[in-house]
Amino acid sequence: MSRLPTTFERTADLARLPWFDLVDGRLTLDPSIGPVIDFHSHLALTYLRRSNVDLRAATPTSLTYLPAAAPMDLDVYANRNLTPVDMAAMKADLTGGSFSPRHDPASDSVGTSMRASHTVPNLRREMAAMSICTSVLHAIDLPLGLSHNAEEWLTATATDTGTSDDLELLVFGSVHPLTRDPGPALDAQQSAGARGIKLHPAVQLVNPGSDRCLRLYRACGARGLPVFFHCGPVDIETRLGRRLSQVRNYERALAECPDTTFVLGHAGALQAPQALKLANQYPNVWLETASQPISTVRLLLAEGPANRLLFGSDWPFYPQAMGIAKALIASAGDPTVRTKVLADNARQLLASARVVQSSGGRGQ
Repeated sequence: MSRLPTTFERTADLARLPWFDLVDGRLTLDPSIGPVIDFHSHLALTYLRRSNVDLRAATPTSLTYLPAAAPMDLDVYANRNLTPVDMAAMKADLTGGSFSPRHDPASDSVGTSMRASHTVPNLRREMAAMSICTSVLHAIDLPLGLSHNAEEWLTATATDTGTSDDLELLVFGSVHPLTRDPGPALDAQQSAGARGIKLHPAVQLVNPGSDRCLRLYRACGARGLPVFFHCGPVDIETRLGRRLSQVRNYERALAECPDTTFVLGHAGALQAPQALKLANQYPNVWLETASQPISTVRLLLAEGPANRLLFGSDWPFYPQAMGIAKALIASAGDPTVRTKVLADNARQLLASARVVQSSGGRGQ
């Protein structure tokens, strides 16, 4: 195979790669590549109130925070593709967007609220185009009832009325470590269908190696719930968030909670070599590749634990096609590794997570 391009004028230009095509103007993945499991995605995140987005409504267009018309370089950390204007729009949408009026899904435009397009049917539409059979959704909640993302996402996916039974949405819930007794909240979310728990130190403002966090991890381990970390600095968070997300802060949890399964999301972000070292040292640690450049994905495939590497896209921050393209280029010539990273490893991890009660909806 000749040298493959890694820079593109817009997302649709990924069709220049041999695995993608444009069908009626929509970018699609060759079905022979799938099925793919995306281990890192989200719906609309809302804080300080109940969601103002109808998570079950379809809109004509799905808007990712990296605009579809923006240039894309696959060999830099993903957020380096965001211009200052894009970055400001993303931050405004994630903060002030929580208080914008609820969008009318019958409209031809999602207006200024990108969050209004981060819904179950829109994600399913993207999954179908990308041969993704399962997307794992990561909720992030604040303490003291200041957000309800896990609860609302579990409800939205449990009542999902999608038309295809082979497209699956699974939720990793969220229990803030400041919760005095995390057990009841974990039990409630697990009974509602949660398959794991997400922790985001930069958003939730916690040190992942603190005593309170370790109490949460041990409770997760006792329930067979994996813990998915946002792991590593990304240089767009606050100064405090960057300090809390340093990879060195995670090792205490990995060492002192050997019965808990941990996933280092973003594979340590801008500190990938440190995260790779931890994954090779601790058998209860997995690495997930969202946002990493092709060169780092190649490093993870070459030197990481082959059976504990996971593909993730971080949709709707970035199009799912972006992460898939990186994985395909990095694994070119090694179909065994490709299959492991795109699906088999994730299937193994999800199968090992304890399921207390499966909801009756199509999303679970």
